[in-house]
Amino acid sequence: MTTTMAQALNAALRDALKDDDRVLVFGEDVGTLGGVFRVTDGITADFGEDRCFDTPLAESGIVGFAVGMAMGGFRPVVEMQFDAFAYPAFEQITSHVAKLRNRTRGALSLPMVIRIPYAGGIGGVEHHCDSSEVYYTHTPGLRVVTPGTAQDAYDLLRDAIDSPDPVVFLEPKCRYWSAEEVSFTRSGPAMDQAVVRRHGKDVTLIAYGPMVATAMETAEAAKEEGWDVEVVDLRSLSPFDDETVTASVRRTGRAVVVHEAAGFGGYGAEVVARVTEQCFHQLHAPVLRVTGLDIPYPAPKLERHQLPDVDRILDTIARLQWNDTPAVAGA
Repeated sequence: MTTTMAQALNAALRDALKDDDRVLVFGEDVGTLGGVFRVTDGITADFGEDRCFDTPLAESGIVGFAVGMAMGGFRPVVEMQFDAFAYPAFEQITSHVAKLRNRTRGALSLPMVIRIPYAGGIGGVEHHCDSSEVYYTHTPGLRVVTPGTAQDAYDLLRDAIDSPDPVVFLEPKCRYWSAEEVSFTRSGPAMDQAVVRRHGKDVTLIAYGPMVATAMETAEAAKEEGWDVEVVDLRSLSPFDDETVTASVRRTGRAVVVHEAAGFGGYGAEVVARVTEQCFHQLHAPVLRVTGLDIPYPAPKLERHQLPDVDRILDTIARLQWNDTPAVAGA
């Protein structure tokens, strides 16, 4: 059936609540209101206030409460409402959520999900749009995933709730209302596996979350330039699927990493390093990046200048030394 990403997330939460009595959903305004983006719409009415409930406006308290619930055998799914709102809970996440299994030598695990609507594209004002993924991926002990499609929103959230490890679940706000055919059968790839969204032979576009759709648009536009573009959707930011990514880059010999977070110290730098280290002899050109600017997210009317778009990605592809003699594979 045709479903938006927000509806797919809602369906994933509902199915998890039906299948496992240990699953609880809570956060700011997730109950009666159904969440700012209506991801939890109707869940409290259908499952009761014991299973889906509102909390005080205290992110650190929300995550701290979830830690205790997970230690007690529940599977809490908490919502941070907006990306930058999660920072008051950062100490809880890095010091307790990420470290408890290691601290207890495996005696305790934290099967919990921290849902964070993130990134731009909605014209949000200050503190309502941020790309915070690298903070979490740099923290050992956390799984970090982000869906780029409505189908993945359902599949990844179901897998995240079932995971024995804590998962930071980054939901691209600008894609909440994008619709596609979705099957609620959980037949997708494993949670930590990247996927090739489009096959091509000339260059690999590596994207995730909100930039997956932009990468796919770019691949279509690139046909007019004579480029056959392959698109890899990372899905899992931590752990990283080296096998799928490097296999694609070895086939095409060129790669561009796309994300809307700032470039300096951004997630793309790690991807470039891994690809370069593992595919050096197959590369025909240096791996390039298309990123957001090294500034805070600008005011709504200026946001379009911050976000990577098709033209910027095509301009970057054009810089990939197309006239150079290709390297000899395996040399």
